[in-house]
Amino acid sequence: MEAMLDETVSTEDLKKFEQRYNEQMTRGSVSPKTQFEYAWCLVRSKYSKDNQKGIILLEDLFHKTHDETAKRDYLYYLAVGNTRLKEYDKALKYVNGILQVQPGNHQAAELKKIIKKKMEKEGLLGMAIVGGAAAVALGSIIGLGVALAKK
Repeated sequence: MEAMLDETVSTEDLKKFEQRYNEQMTRGSVSPKTQFEYAWCLVRSKYSKDNQKGIILLEDLFHKTHDETAKRDYLYYLAVGNTRLKEYDKALKYVNGILQVQPGNHQAAELKKIIKKKMEKEGLLGMAIVGGAAAVALGSIIGLGVALAKK
């Protein structure tokens, strides 16, 4: 499961699905299947702008469909996309939406665990960075105080 969050789409696949999407856009109507395939490629891109565009396309699909299975799938991939962007609160909102309707959904439950683990890891990392910066600042102040005291 965690490997899927790190997986990136090949340039060839991204170009192929982007071309299909753009051809249908030119004709005036994009099928949900084509939009989903392109969105899924964008969400797996190594570029955050692509990830964001993929999320927008998935949100659009979610709001347009009345198919509950499709809605669940879109929520799942929205959670994946937001996790990749480190938008963990949004990702949890989407995965919790699935779990409210399907409490036994193992895939969503596993994704939720991964999201929480990443939040904890980055939260601790964030605290370590802040703590390190505070130590440097304190060291500078002490150094300045010692220098002034010698005058």
